[in-house]
Order: sequence, then C-alpha cells, then structure tokens
Amino acid sequence: MTDSAPVIAVIGGTGDLGSAIARRLVKAGERVVIGSRDPAKAADMASRLTAEADRVVGAGSNADVASQAQIVILTVPFASQESTLRDIAAGVAGKIVVDTTVPLVPPKVMRVQLPPEGSAAVRAQRILGEGVKVVSAFHNVAAHKLATDAVVDCDVLVFGDDKAARDSVVRLVGACGLRGVHAGALVNSAAAEALTSLLIFINKHYTVDGAGVRITGMTT
Repeated sequence: MTDSAPVIAVIGGTGDLGSAIARRLVKAGERVVIGSRDPAKAADMASRLTAEADRVVGAGSNADVASQAQIVILTVPFASQESTLRDIAAGVAGKIVVDTTVPLVPPKVMRVQLPPEGSAAVRAQRILGEGVKVVSAFHNVAAHKLATDAVVDCDVLVFGDDKAARDSVVRLVGACGLRGVHAGALVNSAAAEALTSLLIFINKHYTVDGAGVRITGMTT
C-alpha cells in the first residue's frame, strides 16, 4: 500500500466491530486511524494494532480522525449514531462515509425496529447532507468472528447511491477478507438492517455462533 492510498478513519474504533474492521484493514496494509470519544482509548487501540501489524496506526478523537481521512467508517451503536454523525459532520464533507449502524432498540433486539426515515443509512444521509457519499455495509457480520484471523463465511451487502463510492467500499470489504456484494441504492439498506434482528433471533433459537448471509449463484 502506497502513501497515495486513502486514509481510513474508523469512528468508534475501540468497540467490538470497529476494532475488528480496523485490525483486518491494518493487517491488509491499509492506512488506518482509530477514532473514539475518548482519545486515550483510541491511542491504546492504535498502539496495540501498530505492535501486531508492525505498521503505524494513527489515533485521535472521532472528529479529528474524520478530518484526516478520505474514507470514514462509522461503527457506533444506533443510540449514538446521530450525535456521532453531528460531531464528525464538518470533517466529512465530500467524503465517503460507511455507515454500519443497525437500528437495534434494546431490549427487543430480535424485533425489526427501523427508524422513521426507513433505515439508519438514510438517516445518516439526511444528517450529513447530500455533499457526503453515504454507503452502508457490515450489518450482518458477527464482530467476534471478524476479530479473528479465521475465514468468515459471510458476504457483505454494500448499499449506496454512488456506484464509485460503493466500488471503494467493496474493495475495503475484500481487504477485510470478505466478499462485498453490490446491493443497490442506499434505501435498500433497510433490508440488511432489518435482517440483523432476524439473525440475532436465529442465533438464539438454533444456538448459532454468529449466523451470516451468503449470496448464492455468484461466481466472483
């Protein structure tokens, strides 16, 4: 990976999903910076990833790393989505923002509860404005599996209104060792966001350790 490669900020990068995505990207040679509400926690995670991958990983507050990056991956709980987006909004104008948010509302996380906008991704686009290319992905991947070096038997559905932006995110999914699948317009994200609640139910009902999604019939 060259110095001309995009810097990727992982917002909420000390959480389960954020740290797992960051780790895979760093090990793939991507340029990654870790963001957190607590910069000290971000620095600690960056130090651990730097030591493991033997390459420098940056860190800072969510707003700071968002301003440094060309691609921003948001990995925070639904309850924190709006406040975090507003915190980073000034630093993401004209950039790609990858929203991984699933609208889970505890304690009924096994029931689909989409927001009034229709999906968390559409909500993100409304908050950030049309100048930001919002793409949604990583909804249906078990974070604890992504955190390992094992092959994860799951495809990643990628949604967005800008095809070039989707292409960029599909590439990042591939860098994480998964297959990214173009799944159409951003409004389609509702399908994957809703599916997460179904997968949580399936995990519990059938005692599955992280059910995933695989699109059949594809050869690439």
